[in-house]
Amino acid sequence: MISISSSARSALFALMLLHPIAASDDFEAKPSFSEPSFSPDGREIVFASGGDIWTVPASGGEARLLVSNPATERRPFFSPDGSRLAFVSTRTGNGDVYVLTLSSGELERITFDDGSDLLDGWSRDGKYLYFSSTSRDIAGMNDVYRVSSTGGTPMQVAGDRYSNEYWSSEAPDGKTIAITARGRAFADWWRNGGSHIDESEIWLVSGAAAGAAGPPHYTQVTTGGARSEWPMWSPDGSMLYFVSNRGGSENLWSRNANSGEPRQLTKFTSGRTLWPSISADGKSIVFERDFGVWVYDIAAGSSRKVSIALRGAPAGNAIEHLTLTNGFRELALSPDGKKIAFTARGEVFAASARDGGDATRVTNSAGAEGQAARSLEQGRIRRSEIDQALQLREGTLLTSAGGRHGCH
Repeated sequence: MISISSSARSALFALMLLHPIAASDDFEAKPSFSEPSFSPDGREIVFASGGDIWTVPASGGEARLLVSNPATERRPFFSPDGSRLAFVSTRTGNGDVYVLTLSSGELERITFDDGSDLLDGWSRDGKYLYFSSTSRDIAGMNDVYRVSSTGGTPMQVAGDRYSNEYWSSEAPDGKTIAITARGRAFADWWRNGGSHIDESEIWLVSGAAAGAAGPPHYTQVTTGGARSEWPMWSPDGSMLYFVSNRGGSENLWSRNANSGEPRQLTKFTSGRTLWPSISADGKSIVFERDFGVWVYDIAAGSSRKVSIALRGAPAGNAIEHLTLTNGFRELALSPDGKKIAFTARGEVFAASARDGGDATRVTNSAGAEGQAARSLEQGRIRRSEIDQALQLREGTLLTSAGGRHGCH
């Protein structure tokens, strides 16, 4: 936790005079849920929260802690038979793919890349895992790979030079994969709004089956000018589903896999639609929206929010308490005037704007964080995480699961 010195507090007070502060500090802090996917039978949803992996009934209710580690665990997918769980973990530093055997608890590391891997999912027969990585292309470009689910040498599936290829999905026949291509959506998915550097397209890569001879063939599905990302197949391979902001806000869209115009499915006019995953029977799509888990019923054309209550004790390192008197940078006041965010030692911290005193670490990354005000505005730092970090109970600071340190 960080205690702000008198001189720093004076500077904060001067800044606070420019912004009226509400009389009440009451707020409701909520955990965030992300990157959901269905179990093979559609009865459970697995998702990431606080750097750990949880499962909850698809109808909602109490969530059970499934994988917990002081590192960050994310992007979970059940195997087609439900016996294993693949996910990405930073426990070895970069972010590699792991597979957990649920019956025995045996954990196996699958990839050993120098860069961070993006897990996309399983092959239909459960023999392979698809992921994308920047470790073998140039200038931070992603290529799509397939690796045995028991480990081995990854084989390149889509590797067009000088072009980003990521977020892949294998067709039911195993002969074609749909990918997201171009743009920086793989890195800037958190960015709210549109930018030309985020614009991406859906492409089909045929001749991608294991053991296929000859070069792959590319077919463009969506046009540019907007984000089109996270392709998903219907069980019979006739339809493609994806997320796009071509209508203004991010929504679920569909298109015939062979031809036709895209059709908008959800009608959200604000907020984010992220990390979708289709059920094995093709009846539902689960996705992240406004830091919660939602399910879209394809036949009914309706969406509902899944009510989730976390039950479990995440693993974590002991909290490190530091006392700092200088080195505070990039001060940013929250829109409600109740919270102050700033950087110290390359990380973003948050404190009560009215009382100062103890602050809690909001980010936890290997690189130096900066531009706290811009990050707050664009949503890279979630205000719900700051709220959660600053919960007070009888004057005692509660540290959020994501922040392993505090300062004072």
